[in-house]
Amino acid sequence: MSWLWTSSDMVAAMGGRPVGALPEGISGISIDTRTLKPGEAFFAIKGDQFDGHDFITAAMVAGAGLIVVAEAKLPALGKLQVPMIVVDDVLEGLTRLGIASRARSKAQIIAVTGSVGKTTTKEALRHVLSEVGKVHASAASFNNHWGVPLTLARMPDDTEYGVFEIGMNHADEIRPLVKMVRPHVAIITLIAPAHLGHFKNLEEIAAAKAEIFEGIEPGGTALLNRDDERFELLMQMAEEAGVIHIRSFGEGADADYRADKTKLLPTCSCLTASLAGQEAVLKIGAPGRHIVQNALAVLGAAHLADADMAKVAMALATLTPEDGRGARHRLRHPHGDITLIDESYNANPASMRAALELLHAAKPEGEGRRIAVLGDMLELGNHAPKLHRDLARPVAEADVDALFIGGPEMSVLASALPVEIHTEYRQSVEELQPLVIKALRPGDVVMVKSSKGIGFSRIVKALMTKYPPAEPREAAE
Repeated sequence: MSWLWTSSDMVAAMGGRPVGALPEGISGISIDTRTLKPGEAFFAIKGDQFDGHDFITAAMVAGAGLIVVAEAKLPALGKLQVPMIVVDDVLEGLTRLGIASRARSKAQIIAVTGSVGKTTTKEALRHVLSEVGKVHASAASFNNHWGVPLTLARMPDDTEYGVFEIGMNHADEIRPLVKMVRPHVAIITLIAPAHLGHFKNLEEIAAAKAEIFEGIEPGGTALLNRDDERFELLMQMAEEAGVIHIRSFGEGADADYRADKTKLLPTCSCLTASLAGQEAVLKIGAPGRHIVQNALAVLGAAHLADADMAKVAMALATLTPEDGRGARHRLRHPHGDITLIDESYNANPASMRAALELLHAAKPEGEGRRIAVLGDMLELGNHAPKLHRDLARPVAEADVDALFIGGPEMSVLASALPVEIHTEYRQSVEELQPLVIKALRPGDVVMVKSSKGIGFSRIVKALMTKYPPAEPREAAE
């Protein structure tokens, strides 16, 4: 059997102490007993809410091949009859294993950060690069101090392309993570007012994102959004960090990976592009101008990683939006169908505008309407009232017929909207949800968007329960 790690290599990498008869190797790594598979190693990480050491019995029941535990917790575990690797700190042990994984890898490594579009870009890279080689990429949004080392440690040694998402809420969070990942290509998707409550301005956000340059491998490349207002600032920061190769993507004439002509359609986009001087005609299976920008970053990274660009371009046509990030569902109403656009995973001013543009591009059927269901954008600090109020113009420009808004911060938007837009405001999801369900009628297109913490995904779930999907997901044209 081909192991992810042999037990002896794990012990050596983590500087751990073996206890009991360790198996020859492990098939995977888990930090959650609910998803742990037999033969995997369970790392008993102590988080903000839970301590993995409290779930060791559950891990044994689930069939864990071995357990990684902290030395200080060992006396409280009693005489467990289970193979263990004992370390000083479990998260630090996982980090060491992740660093060892990167050291043994011969893969082309791509890292993605930015205020918006990180996960979408990462998933698009996973999708297209899977057509040309063996890909390993972050699961979900595993982009923080435990998600990045976990993703690294899970990377098989025969991986050809590794794709890592790196996130942050504060300064100095990207720096240690990117020095573990050591990318050959580092992408910054866009600088926007996400997490603005933790920073004075967008320049400070740009500086925090620019920490990614410090981990780029010698001879590697920074890939930046040429259309970003802070492109020149980011380029300067990359140069100051010693990055020699800087490339760009976007719709401006100076971009290295450029969209020349773009046709935005309700469920896809078509474009002619110049990719480092080579002309290409492309179809992107997911709709929206923001997806076009992400796709240009994907094409640039794939080219810089020496991927087969013909196969990569073909794969873009079958790209579909992820749940919570633009996934479309056709729902069965008793008298016709409804289109649901699920943007409920997260929100900030830039992604909110992009989602409203997506709604505007959608075409209601018959007597149907465009309906927006919007919730609070979190972590905006004292900028929140203005940034929520500023959504009035993009809502009006999207030709929204009915607007349902919820959350404490969204209250300021109601008074800023034109009177002709029918608006319902409620402070909580529980109050808003029945109003949305009752309002829908055949032919409507409804888009749900909020920060994850507001819980608007519950509205999506309720809609799909009330009006079961006609098909799993609307296919791209």
